[in-house]
Amino acid sequence: MEKFLVELPLTGEYLTTVRLTTGGLCALVGFDVETAEDYKVCVTESLLILKRNGYTRASIAFTVGDALGCHVSGTEKSGKKEDSMEDEISRALLVALVGEVEFIKDETGAVKTIAFAG
Repeated sequence: MEKFLVELPLTGEYLTTVRLTTGGLCALVGFDVETAEDYKVCVTESLLILKRNGYTRASIAFTVGDALGCHVSGTEKSGKKEDSMEDEISRALLVALVGEVEFIKDETGAVKTIAFAG
């Protein structure tokens, strides 16, 4: 099993780069186009959840093997948590697309890590 790590600021222009990277990793494990698109949506939604929870930077740790695992973690926090229904919608979307998703919160109750596999 190989690990692939990415660290980035949580700004819009970098989300496109992450989607391209994720698509390449999906191809490595043999995902079909629809499954790869779903996985890219999950990675993007995870980053948006972290951004809404006050994080300005994140790291993504992919594990590439028979499956594709993903841990998305906030690494720098300078903003405050936004209370919105968007997080609930994002969570529901993640669960619908990949099934089991782990959400880990920090001491303030903000989501700090999201983990799933495809």
